[in-house]
Amino acid sequence: MSGDMEALLKVSASVAALVAYARFAASKTTPGRRRFFALLPAILPLFFLPLSFTSIHFRGISGFFLGWLAVFKLLLLSFDSGPLFPSLSFLTFLPIAVLPVKLRPISPSPKAKPPHLLPTAIKAILLSLLIPLYSHHDRFPHYLLLSIYCLHIYLALELVLATAAFIASSLLGLDLEPQFNAPYLSTSLQDFWGRRWNLMVTAILRPSVYDPVRARWGAAAGVMATFLVSGVMHELMFYYITSAPPTGEVSCFFLLHGVCTAVEGWIRRAAKGGAGEVMRVNPAVSAAMTLGFVVLTGFWLFFPPLVRNGSDQPVVEECLAAMRILEGGGRVILRRLGLQLM
Repeated sequence: MSGDMEALLKVSASVAALVAYARFAASKTTPGRRRFFALLPAILPLFFLPLSFTSIHFRGISGFFLGWLAVFKLLLLSFDSGPLFPSLSFLTFLPIAVLPVKLRPISPSPKAKPPHLLPTAIKAILLSLLIPLYSHHDRFPHYLLLSIYCLHIYLALELVLATAAFIASSLLGLDLEPQFNAPYLSTSLQDFWGRRWNLMVTAILRPSVYDPVRARWGAAAGVMATFLVSGVMHELMFYYITSAPPTGEVSCFFLLHGVCTAVEGWIRRAAKGGAGEVMRVNPAVSAAMTLGFVVLTGFWLFFPPLVRNGSDQPVVEECLAAMRILEGGGRVILRRLGLQLM
């Protein structure tokens, strides 16, 4: 852990220097190829910095922040698009570049709503109840273990992104878009991937991949290109976590969902154009069918690379170690409170 803390300081300093250079280079170059090549020295190292950590959680989280979101934000900056602008102050430019946040203006109403802490607290409690189950993971049926992993990934992402959003909100004093929008209520794959699941990735892939491809080759091509890029980036994220070479299964998972999402879109457009009516389905049934398809195809293609050859074992060990540390810290706090009350 001490080695990872030292690595965290070095990576943080390196990221700050790279982002400072990117802001300076963008301010001195015009958007387009010239700015793109000027930003490459800041973009390329971001792919390698997550490998500085030995902790799988640190590698995975930093890989998502730096190797995916920060890289795509700087690529968009190359062509004067996305959330970054050279005119932003460095203290604003830095967190927007490296944290998974999407800024929006604060409402002019003086009665701003406080952040919704209760749902986040409930998810933290659920995750804390879930992790101890890993002590008995060797007794679980395979698909039950994969179901636990599904829930773990969702809860962990929610908490990591909510924490990053809170930090950025404190630093910038701006309101922030939600990272998830109740994905369990999705009534279609378009709804799940486009409007509910991991909205920061959606917001990055739409202007960088979907919109340019759609403008040139149509909506279906835009959907397929977006899912292909997402699949490739997930292969990279899995490499950060498992250190195993890509197998292509994750890319196939996203390509399959890309095909199904494109077909959904074609059916909806055909129905609107008068070619027929789409059968109406109860929203609860639609949600169950959508989540069922996502989970079942995840069992088939998404999770196997994570659990193959015991790749999930280090993650389980890290989670259990973290829980032991928290339990020990909690006992110390309770003991001291008890002594004070006595």
